[in-house]
Amino acid sequence: MKISYNWLKQFINIDWNAEKTGELLTDLGLEIEGITPYQSVKGGLEGVVVGQVLNCEKHPNADKLKITKVDLGNGEPVQIVCGAPNVAAGQKVPVATIGTKLYDDNGEEWTIKKGKIRGEESHGMICAEDELGLGKGHDGIMVLSTDISVGTKAADIFDIENDFVFEIGLTPNRADAMSHWGTARDLKAGLVQHDINLELITPSVSSFIVENRLNKIDVEVKNPELAPRYCGLTITDLKVQESPAWLQHRLKAIGITPKNNVVDATNYVLHELGQPLHAFDAHYIEGNKIEVKTVEAGTKFKTLDEVERELHPEDLMICDAEKPLCIAGVFGGINSGVTESTTSIFLESAYFNPVSIRKTAKRHGLNTDASFRFERGIDPNITEYALKRAALLIIELAGGNVSSEITDLYPKKIEDFQVFLSFENTAKLIGEELPQETIKSILTSLDIKINSVTETGIGLTIPAYRNDVQREADVIEEVLRVYGYNNISFTQKLNASISNIDKFADHNIQNTIANQLIGQGFNEMMANSLTSPEYINLSEQLKNENNIEMLNPLSNDLAVMRQSMLFSGLETISYNINRKRADLKLFEFGKTYHNYESGRIENKHLSILISGNRHNEAWNVDPQKSDFFYLKGIVTSVLNRLGINNLKTSPLKNDLFTEGLSLAIGKTKLVDFGIVKKSVLKHFSISQEVLYADFNWDVILEYSRRNKIKYSDIPKFPEVRRDFALLLDNTVLFEDIYTIAKQTEKQLLKDINLFDVYQGKKLPKDKKSYAVSFILQDEKKTLTDKQIDKIMNKLQKNFENKLGAELR
Repeated sequence: MKISYNWLKQFINIDWNAEKTGELLTDLGLEIEGITPYQSVKGGLEGVVVGQVLNCEKHPNADKLKITKVDLGNGEPVQIVCGAPNVAAGQKVPVATIGTKLYDDNGEEWTIKKGKIRGEESHGMICAEDELGLGKGHDGIMVLSTDISVGTKAADIFDIENDFVFEIGLTPNRADAMSHWGTARDLKAGLVQHDINLELITPSVSSFIVENRLNKIDVEVKNPELAPRYCGLTITDLKVQESPAWLQHRLKAIGITPKNNVVDATNYVLHELGQPLHAFDAHYIEGNKIEVKTVEAGTKFKTLDEVERELHPEDLMICDAEKPLCIAGVFGGINSGVTESTTSIFLESAYFNPVSIRKTAKRHGLNTDASFRFERGIDPNITEYALKRAALLIIELAGGNVSSEITDLYPKKIEDFQVFLSFENTAKLIGEELPQETIKSILTSLDIKINSVTETGIGLTIPAYRNDVQREADVIEEVLRVYGYNNISFTQKLNASISNIDKFADHNIQNTIANQLIGQGFNEMMANSLTSPEYINLSEQLKNENNIEMLNPLSNDLAVMRQSMLFSGLETISYNINRKRADLKLFEFGKTYHNYESGRIENKHLSILISGNRHNEAWNVDPQKSDFFYLKGIVTSVLNRLGINNLKTSPLKNDLFTEGLSLAIGKTKLVDFGIVKKSVLKHFSISQEVLYADFNWDVILEYSRRNKIKYSDIPKFPEVRRDFALLLDNTVLFEDIYTIAKQTEKQLLKDINLFDVYQGKKLPKDKKSYAVSFILQDEKKTLTDKQIDKIMNKLQKNFENKLGAELR
């Protein structure tokens, strides 16, 4: 939210600089994310002075150029080449001197320099309106009044607005502060704590009168639960034109483009008081009647952005006797807005149900200044006041007369909130006992009415516009933020309790694996559980009927709960690659969500994604691409850390992978991992290989709890290594060798490792060579050669019989 400091000072006459004021606003909870200088004329016309054209002659080398001699008031007239057709001797003109910085329509800076134009020197530039940013005219140079003294700075004679704009990171609960008036209210309360009591100045509407009743428009609210309060009046005989400079400056400062005096007036009051308004061209209101109601589902309606939208049966609409005119509180219709030909308007000021507006805005993907406020809850008690304020401003800017009484439909008043504040609870939550008078002073400064005071607390009435303050805890928060978080003292003592938590608690196991992966060079990521429904089409194993759809999605890309962790991970991979981070090792603990006939289910997962090289580029390490076996090692290390082994391995049957493996205990699957299909990667614009592992974390947690930690002494006797070079069929896996070896010798065989693989011309067709090492060790005595040879012979015989192996 943007707040103009000059505008803010119209409500509270503060003489602090912008930086100091911003600090106080931040302390009050209205965090200032930035303070930006604003000038209605960029550059402030610095370097531009009033000059007088002493003489003007035709340029000898160009028919359309003239050579002028200009007095700048310093006693040294300068020569300036000018191409304007209206330049003449005797004129007072604005001159941009050497070194002056001017700005084009796109805000790009350019500097006036000494130069030659068609062979003649030029020491400056005589300027047109658009060149100075004072208008759009470029037919000729600006000719100023002859009463202005030569040498006068242009900034002294033109109305230039110099301002500071606060960018406030407003939290969603602070609907009351979404205006200059609301910000000023908070600022006033904060100043009281600095012993500065300033009056809050509000615009007067005492001059509001109804000139005639010639154009009354009837109003009917058919859905009062969606529009608890609706006000309106008619203004006739007005003239739509450009707004005056002061109003344009105010709007431009906060990033709003001026349109015309009527629309600008409603925008002004919106940002001034926080009350959205809407002006309808009364000429297009059929039947002289306004109806506030919902319409049939599927009704077509074209909004101001010329997009035809299909209405939902819960969308509240502003209609005339025949057709919809506006999506209430969100966006106007293309055929009812104010144009240059408008001479009479129906001006609306209302309080709409926040939930209804929020759903409608999200449903149609619209986010306007009006919906931003309505959906958070505005002040229902300023509806009529804001209407009068806007009407007076429109009449001031566009003329006209109020031609109807104010229609104010408010069948059930929105009551203020009643809260009892306990002094004991206040001290307990704040951590410090504040003086009761300080508490009462803060509450009063926040427009909170004190009804009663007892020894234990205060009975309060909270104004309806503070819809975020309805509980005692909310009131305590208000007291604390105005008193100042930084003013609460703290001790050097830290109290802590030691909890006896099961080492197999879910979060402990998760932290153990997270720390292990981080130690292996991985980064943890967190992705949104909401995703695009289009991703279902990437796999036949994911079913559309299993989607859990959002009733009120933020966007089409966040419309369903994810059924797979892969796609959000690939979004992250793509995002990083596009930002020149191609070597990635990521993991995420998250959930997937499924809708079955038996009910909705959510499952915990650990996902691992690897792409690019294993390590960052370095001078002493050759680049090593991450491959399937690297991923397999990571997967195995995770399971080993949790004591899960003796797993069954099978080829992965999943259409998201080119190839992969599935690890299971019995029929219970623990992990799927492999290489992601290129067709899937293409959907995310990823051209490099991506490795992915998906752990069924719920199952892994269950198995990890069953494992008991076993301890053993470090063996005192040496281990022995023996190697085999085995000639095998291409279909034989290392896992087959491993399994046979373990079955052959269960006691003394401690480790088996594949350290070389060869396939080449010297081997028979469809054959390969595996070099395998075997580690033997007896923990009670030193092994003899006889024992070792016996084991190795037995291994060789089993490999030959069961695998058809040959020793090379």
